[in-house]
Amino acid sequence: MTRRVGFLVFDAVTLLDVSGPLEVFHQAARLGHPCTTLLISPHGGPVTTSNGVALAATAAPHDVGPLDTLVIAGADHLADPGPESPLLAVADTLAGQARRVASVCTGAFVLAGLGLLDGRRATTHWRHARELARRHPRVRVEPDALHIRDGRYHTSAGISAGIDLALALVEHDHGPDTARDIARELVVFMQRPGGQSQFSTALATPPARGDLLRTLTAAVLADPAADHSLPAMASAAAVSTRHLTRLFHTELHTTPARWVERVRLDRARQLLLDGHSITSAARHSGLGSDETLRRAFARHLGTTPTAYRRRFGTTRTTAP
Repeated sequence: MTRRVGFLVFDAVTLLDVSGPLEVFHQAARLGHPCTTLLISPHGGPVTTSNGVALAATAAPHDVGPLDTLVIAGADHLADPGPESPLLAVADTLAGQARRVASVCTGAFVLAGLGLLDGRRATTHWRHARELARRHPRVRVEPDALHIRDGRYHTSAGISAGIDLALALVEHDHGPDTARDIARELVVFMQRPGGQSQFSTALATPPARGDLLRTLTAAVLADPAADHSLPAMASAAAVSTRHLTRLFHTELHTTPARWVERVRLDRARQLLLDGHSITSAARHSGLGSDETLRRAFARHLGTTPTAYRRRFGTTRTTAP
């Protein structure tokens, strides 16, 4: 069976959001899994990407027909000011004709704008995760994930994460051996060691809606190493520990302890990149001990503090 994969593109689209996943599907076809890829734009014809490269001969939506997979690429303007009505209408039509629907980077704003992500888990570029959560509060935004599947909808993080998403789709269709062969051919990780939060220095959680929790979380962000135990925070907010826990669940979809740990982990990552030792990063972030820091890295990022600093502290290759 030949699978038909359509990419929804438009003027100012991010080229790598398109070319990265497209190459993964091309490699799947080269390995003997028939796949037809096509570029679709709201009006057909040429499209100019954000870096000026032209995508020629895109198909008009009425010429497409049913798709196995629809991939909606991203662009900066999809987050600000947001997708325009004609693009939303085209995406809605194409999504209704596809077996599964995926977005790369800010393409998630298109799916969210159509209400297709309501009540679902989703991700996007870490820089825009907070805005996606603010604009679409019914979407359960997870800013640290590289890609997420919820039902027939798949969303991925920023730009190059579209390759990770496409590899996951290929693995689902054709098995891990095919995905591994493609990853090897493209010289990329089959599964990256750690989450998207490696690339941000800000905690990208949805903002608290209420003044009480907003004031409390601001205090934690300002000084992560202070005493932020549940009793201490409840006392500072003049509420019971049970009520504070309920607020965290309702507004931030997590527990107070887990949220504080993520804030401290975010601070520890930045301290490591700034040259602090593991012991110093643990102490100044509020995580306390080397072992606590290592456990937090393993739990949330799937890597170690040493490996994280080695991978993201510099782009230089270590001399032999």
